Amino acid sequence: MIDLKNLTISSAHNSLKNKDFTVLELVEAYLSEISKRNGSVNAYLEIYKNVKEQAEPAQKMFDDGSATMLTGIPIAVKDNILVKGEHASSSSKILEGYTCVYDATIIKKLKEECPVFIGRTNMDEFAMGSSTQTSAYGVTRNPLDESLVPGGSSGGPAAAVAMDGALIALGSETCGSIRQPAAFCGLVGLKPTYGAVSRYGLMSLASSLDQISPIGKSVEDVEILYKSISFHDKEDSTSVVEEKRIVNRPYGKRIGVPESCFNPDLDKEVAASFKASLELLKNAGYEIVTLPMKFEKYALAVYYVVMPAESATNLGRFDGIRYGMRKEGKSLLETYSHSRGLGFGREVRRRALLGNYVLSTMSNGAYAKALKVRAAISGEIFDAFTKVDFIVSPTAPMQPFKLGEKLTDPVAMYLSDVFSAPANLSGCPSIALPAVKFSSGLPGSLQATAPLWCEENLFTFGKEFEKLL
Repeated sequence: MIDLKNLTISSAHNSLKNKDFTVLELVEAYLSEISKRNGSVNAYLEIYKNVKEQAEPAQKMFDDGSATMLTGIPIAVKDNILVKGEHASSSSKILEGYTCVYDATIIKKLKEECPVFIGRTNMDEFAMGSSTQTSAYGVTRNPLDESLVPGGSSGGPAAAVAMDGALIALGSETCGSIRQPAAFCGLVGLKPTYGAVSRYGLMSLASSLDQISPIGKSVEDVEILYKSISFHDKEDSTSVVEEKRIVNRPYGKRIGVPESCFNPDLDKEVAASFKASLELLKNAGYEIVTLPMKFEKYALAVYYVVMPAESATNLGRFDGIRYGMRKEGKSLLETYSHSRGLGFGREVRRRALLGNYVLSTMSNGAYAKALKVRAAISGEIFDAFTKVDFIVSPTAPMQPFKLGEKLTDPVAMYLSDVFSAPANLSGCPSIALPAVKFSSGLPGSLQATAPLWCEENLFTFGKEFEKLL
């Protein structure tokens, strides 16, 4: 029996290398867990038909000694990342049955190492949501407590890992969509520096914010996957060349905490977990300083101007003409209207309407104004990093909430992103880490943000924090 609960990439690799079990046996162990739990959790929308076939070349690499750390490792893939020959829908009816005609760059690169891609996972439709309740294919439940949401929009990848349906997963983040599900499911989630990981083959939400990101059970697992997918890609104009990624910044132990983290209205359990986690860091030799942040309070408002505007533009390609759902009308305009009206869910339509308003002349230049405030927020964060080595906060302002909650109150749902937005707007790397537990026994979560290209420092910080719990 393979102990999936405590399995890591390193331990799995060593066991495969020592022939304790084969790649196929490892895959079958995960498939067995999926068959037990996916019916209720709904993490996977589809298990790839060639899963067991993928195990064959991976096993050969172990047999001939050419295996890498990711060879044979079962990986879940979010439904907005393209895998050639497989379906991808962004959990939307408008793309139901769409078959990918090419691999996302990171999938193509990973295939050289022969991991095993298990299947595509559920998500909020077009990554618009914080609970994986807006999917056209049913809600995903939190494996830690199935009455709760797993977070979103990468709730499917998070739930797949948390229920032992994959060892690690690929998701995407536009604003907290990796870190918040990691927080709700007791996992580690990394939002890399913007431009570190190719977006080619990722269905776009907001192009200046989107990033493919890893989520796993440990910092080391997330680090291993990140290092395999972080490289320059000429197919992605936002991908940064290698020579501009070098940062000579030594590891330091000075932590900045924004004043907003001490808001008396913060959920009492979240506040208690955060305070206890800071105490652990202080006892471990970290210096804690409070950061007065003048512009940070505008981050969420800026995000909800920039994101809808960019998403409305990106959604323009889904018109019922070239691919996806098509509902004929009496005119071309009516065909567009019927196809998009039936193909898009309520949240997607809401954000498309908001985004088109933001881009219209009626908004009085809202998008341009938001970009100016975004620059001010980024400048404030960069300045903070001249004084501290990390900025820490709770990952989410609330505990995992019940299924069905907040769906009728979009603003309450959007507040899930309040601690996430600054890192996304500035492009800085940020990691969510399991922290001191809530009184319910569910894991708390600590978020640490570092300067641009300082992922290595985040991994060191994360590993040290793991040892403190």
